[in-house]
Amino acid sequence: MKTITITLAAMLLAGTALYADEDRYEKKRYHPKKSKASELYVQECAACHMAYQPEFLPKRSWEKTMRTLADHFGTDATLEKEDYATIRAYLLRNAADAKRVGGDIGKMGRKIPADQTPLRISETPYFKKEHRKIPKRLVRQKEVKSFANCTACHQKAQQGDYSERSLVIPNYGRWDD
Repeated sequence: MKTITITLAAMLLAGTALYADEDRYEKKRYHPKKSKASELYVQECAACHMAYQPEFLPKRSWEKTMRTLADHFGTDATLEKEDYATIRAYLLRNAADAKRVGGDIGKMGRKIPADQTPLRISETPYFKKEHRKIPKRLVRQKEVKSFANCTACHQKAQQGDYSERSLVIPNYGRWDD
């Protein structure tokens, strides 16, 4: 009887520890604040691709991206003057080097060397490290197409959740490295 009581107590304690760890994990997750500027950013940019969290890249990268919208990866993404100013200010205000951000999103921005100005999130050192084990065939498939399509595998990417818990690769399933 004593052994059963001790075992049950240990299981309860372990379950409590896991629940507490999950709470701690949730607090680290990215929770973007809604604003007119963020909504405009999503409206304009997510019309063609996921509206990437601004915290992924430093100011210098967003500056260059905004300066080259006439040829945005082969597409003319030119904006009206007022929208351009609003989105640019939003990106710079929320860039990786503009404020402290935790979790994977913060790590991605902090790992970019000061002498680099990546325009693609998939070119950043942290991204490359995190995705290095994924076979190219899983990325090239029609449901994914490229690493730029975060939402194909990261079910909650738009909310800033890139955890392995929400990672499901099409035609493969859950990924756990």
